[in-house]
Amino acid sequence: MDEREDSRPLEDVALDERDRDAPPAEATGELDEDDRLKPEFVRDVIDLAESGEAEAARERVGRLHPADIADLFELARSDERPMLAGVLGDMLSAEVLAEMNDYVREELIDLLAPEQVAELASELDTDDAVAIIEDMEADEQQAVLRAMEPEDRAAIEDALSFPEETAGRLMQREFVAVPEHVTVGDVIDRLREDGDLTTDFWEIFVVDPLVRPVGTCQLSWILRTPRDIAISDVMRREQTLIPVDMDQEEVALRFQKYALISAAVVDKAGRLVGMITVDDIVHIIQEEAGEDILRLSGAGDGDINEPIRETYGARVRWLVANLGTALVASSIVGFFGGAIEQMVALAALMPIVAGVGGNAGTQTLAVTVRALAMNQLTDSNSWRAVFREMKIALLNGSTIAAIAGTATALWFGNPALGGVIAAAMIVNIFVAGVSGVAIPLLLDRLDQDPAVASSIFVTMTTDSMGFLAFLGLAVASGLTSL
Repeated sequence: MDEREDSRPLEDVALDERDRDAPPAEATGELDEDDRLKPEFVRDVIDLAESGEAEAARERVGRLHPADIADLFELARSDERPMLAGVLGDMLSAEVLAEMNDYVREELIDLLAPEQVAELASELDTDDAVAIIEDMEADEQQAVLRAMEPEDRAAIEDALSFPEETAGRLMQREFVAVPEHVTVGDVIDRLREDGDLTTDFWEIFVVDPLVRPVGTCQLSWILRTPRDIAISDVMRREQTLIPVDMDQEEVALRFQKYALISAAVVDKAGRLVGMITVDDIVHIIQEEAGEDILRLSGAGDGDINEPIRETYGARVRWLVANLGTALVASSIVGFFGGAIEQMVALAALMPIVAGVGGNAGTQTLAVTVRALAMNQLTDSNSWRAVFREMKIALLNGSTIAAIAGTATALWFGNPALGGVIAAAMIVNIFVAGVSGVAIPLLLDRLDQDPAVASSIFVTMTTDSMGFLAFLGLAVASGLTSL
């Protein structure tokens, strides 16, 4: 072992790391069994802060992990957060802001001077600093950038030059790269002597003279290899490179598919410009999954900290659109008004046909949107997916038709009415299955987000077809007349 290496027993080093990283709140009772701050702890801290017992409040909060401090601010009421920030002072650190909900962070940053925001951002990796600055108003953003050191400012401005939700915004510019001609010993010496290296990394990128990645080398390989071995003999040449303009959802899919911990980001010339790590991808996967679910319902961002006006604007436009599609279905009912007057049972039964069809369409839609988001559904298997949903719809329709038809015939004592609702169920559930897969596929082909508009079209189709099939079959069978 090199004499410069740490000679302490490995278990002592591991203990130091554990003491430094483990959240003390687990041991002191601030968290419940689901790792959430207990309500009584949150209320106690806020009461201490409001009563002027700042030291007691800071002492209690000082035992928390930065992520838990961020949760504390999110759990406090909006009018309590400025007071809490004033009491905690420097405990509202860069790490806490990086872990915080976007809307809550925006509230708190508005309380800080540009110089304070610049100082906090300078303490973070580029990707986390960008997350803090990118949502600020243009004039505030420029004020913060002017207050930063030239090197930090250049890195942030470079990141902001890329479109939102791309690898360029997501990546951190702090990484370790070495030329392929050096030895393992050279690499170890550089890691120990260079005080400007990023603190968190698990692999080293090997580059050619044009700074293009030619391989990667995990730290574990380096530590287990003799010092005189060339790094080119240790590195792995197969690697997954991320284009700087790739959408973050595609980046997340690559990490998931190839089980990556980190990956190099390259520009259009193939030069290494940054690194993305799996901790950022976890946030992206969670964000994208939640985004698709909320878009299906037209609920906007769906964040409980989102301002009421923004939530109202996001939801009301979809309700207006739904009102328009509902008018289409109601016009079909109106056309069969005479038939409904002749047999009141039709009015009682037709919502069942439309409702079951709507649920069937929602099931298929959810599966299809997820498959598109996960790249499971492509040009090569889309028709197979359509035919698969047709078969499932026929099976589901036949089962529900048998149950609904039998129950209707027995309840109303009218076998013909039971046959009509059974046939309508098969038709509408089949249409629901086809539309639930075809509509998002069509929107995807048109480069539109299938999660945004699919639900409205599917609902309109199943409601309209449910009413039309049931009432139309009732007239055609002679149960009623127009």
